[in-house]
Amino acid sequence: MPIVVRIDVQLAKRKMSVGEFAERVGLTPANVAVLKNGRAKAVRFSTLEAMCRVLECQPGDLLEWVED
Repeated sequence: MPIVVRIDVQLAKRKMSVGEFAERVGLTPANVAVLKNGRAKAVRFSTLEAMCRVLECQPGDLLEWVED
């Protein structure tokens, strides 16, 4: 899929663990792993909003389009 989710970069910048991120966003660690590994087929705006709020970033900081 040409859309890449860059959660790892934002988590590293904030020195936040996946577990803490998952809890604060309201996702399971398994669902965070799905996002991180590029296996997600969609992301709800409400989830994207929560991720941006927790990571204090913009949607463009989390999502990147790359050529196949």
